[in-house]
Amino acid sequence: MSRDITPDVQVVRLFLTEPHPCSYLKRKKAITAFVDPAIDMDSHLYTQLTGLGFRRSGRYVYTPRCEGCNACVSARILVDEFKANRQQRRCNKRNADLTVWVRREIDESEHYPLYASYIKRRHSDGDMYPPSLPQFKDFISNLWRGSKIIEIRLDNVLIAAGVIDILDNGLSAIYVYYSPDHPKRSLGTYAILAQVMLAKQMKLPYVYLGYWIKNSPKMAYKTSFQPLELLIEEEWVRSD
Repeated sequence: MSRDITPDVQVVRLFLTEPHPCSYLKRKKAITAFVDPAIDMDSHLYTQLTGLGFRRSGRYVYTPRCEGCNACVSARILVDEFKANRQQRRCNKRNADLTVWVRREIDESEHYPLYASYIKRRHSDGDMYPPSLPQFKDFISNLWRGSKIIEIRLDNVLIAAGVIDILDNGLSAIYVYYSPDHPKRSLGTYAILAQVMLAKQMKLPYVYLGYWIKNSPKMAYKTSFQPLELLIEEEWVRSD
């Protein structure tokens, strides 16, 4: 077990949203606490907040504060101990013909069509549908100082991408989007495997996967990346 707490976070001002429909659990209401957007979010503070269960979406760093519900559990991969399972090894083998690039800038003319296709065909029932270029700019291409974009290409054609934030102790997987035209490649899984490899190359101990929800089928894939730590009552606990 480990615990990431420093006095820095005690001075951070939080704002609460009004109750709104939960994006993951039907018939549930959610309340979100987000950090004052005016604060100077340096790498150290961002790392500490992430260790306490906060998450970035676009310009906001937030955490759930739902009354009577603690279903959203922060999850992170232990990079040094990670071992790909059989399915993940097969995924790597199937995608041996792909190239992975890490860049600081996003070419919107190339990335937005891929993002829009992904949202339309994979998440038409979600709160990000329908996609729009302003939404993309706010959520994806407005990279932070420590952000990078992972590009996955087939014959130089962009087929998957993932936004990551570089923390003091790991990578935070912000969002992955990919072409639905290659279902056998399991590009979502491959993108996370690429992030684990990048973290290993950078000698960073964790890849933060955001929130895992036990009763959400959309989140089930996260527990396949082992060993995994879950943030339970302010303690990071191994799930294996």
